[in-house]
Amino acid sequence: MRPTIRAEIMTIGDEILFGQITDTNTQWIGAELTSIGIRPVRKTSVGDNVEDIVSALHEASQRADLVLITGGLGPTKDDITKHTLCKYFNTELIINEEALELITGFFAKRGRAMTELNRQQAALPANCTYLENRWGTAPGMWFEKEGTVYISMPGVPYEMKNLMEHVVLPRLKAFYNPPVIIHKMVLTVGIGESFLAERIEAWEDALPSHIKLAYLPHLGQVRLRLTATGTDQEQLEKELTHEVERVMPIIKDHVFGYDNEVLEQVVGKLLQDKGATLSTAESCTGGYIAHLLTSIPGSSRYFLGSVISYDNAVKIRTLGVKEETLRENGAVSEQTVTEMAGRVRELLGTTYGIATSGIAGPDGGTEDKPVGTVWIACATPSHTITKLLKLGGSRVQNIQLTSVYALNLLREQLVKTDEQPVLLHQQ
Repeated sequence: MRPTIRAEIMTIGDEILFGQITDTNTQWIGAELTSIGIRPVRKTSVGDNVEDIVSALHEASQRADLVLITGGLGPTKDDITKHTLCKYFNTELIINEEALELITGFFAKRGRAMTELNRQQAALPANCTYLENRWGTAPGMWFEKEGTVYISMPGVPYEMKNLMEHVVLPRLKAFYNPPVIIHKMVLTVGIGESFLAERIEAWEDALPSHIKLAYLPHLGQVRLRLTATGTDQEQLEKELTHEVERVMPIIKDHVFGYDNEVLEQVVGKLLQDKGATLSTAESCTGGYIAHLLTSIPGSSRYFLGSVISYDNAVKIRTLGVKEETLRENGAVSEQTVTEMAGRVRELLGTTYGIATSGIAGPDGGTEDKPVGTVWIACATPSHTITKLLKLGGSRVQNIQLTSVYALNLLREQLVKTDEQPVLLHQQ
């Protein structure tokens, strides 16, 4: 087995730098490389400029064993990757007969005329190894120079993914015989990164040297990524399972799932397992919680609906929140969200009801209730629990964070086994 293979992923095209398209290729490539034991060390985006591309290729060769390039292989003049590769590898373009035959058949099969520009797509640098692309007209290319492998692929995601899956990845595995790299994600919510790190410090310090831990925070959640490197995948998987079992007693109250699960999916499964249903009364979140819930297939089994009571008149007329409650406490108050959660539960006949009311910003805050002040509530068959949030992000962040915390408030109730007092307040 060779040591860890280091890879750099390079995208070529002004459209990526200008923000005109979203680069999804590098994320997908990174995951696929990791799955075969190759470690991505950098992602680089370069515009359609020959000197910049040559410079980027040279720099990549100084830090990576493998450079994967996407983009710039089309038939038009702005697609300069092949000409630039000729300059970098000191060679010239020649027609590759295998590529030409495949491209000719591609157009013939579709009953379309092939132009000279299309024919020139079969012109490849003379010193490359041709990689057959059966999913489009831009061939892949494999180069080797001074110990570094370079692979050029089309930027169209459909073509690139098929070329990677069926041609590139098998070749890389055979060429490098890389070590095994596997990941395990432990997903936490409701605890900050630094607090989490303090809590698990002793466990982290005791991890074997071939298992690394990374903290990946995002919107009220922190993903703990365990990465194991070795030669025996089955043994590594057992070791990761053992480490997860060791850390769980320390953080179990904050763990909601593993790997690719999302909070709304986990909450939905808990509801479904209990044969329970849910409704929401949303003010500051404006239906975002309902959006998250309904993004999960099969959510109609447990999510019945939502009342977006953005205006106080809707809170009163539709939900039945008392006028005096709003008058005496305001819309952003524990009393109001308590009534909202209980009333939507009764109105829609669900097992649980969750409610939100707050000041998302950027305007509307006061000295007593600044922007980011949010109350959330969860009504169950026996009690209602409320929580005050003091957020400080942008409007969008406040809406998203409130939705995460509200779903987690429900999750905490779903996993509890002991009955709680009729009214609980968290802060």
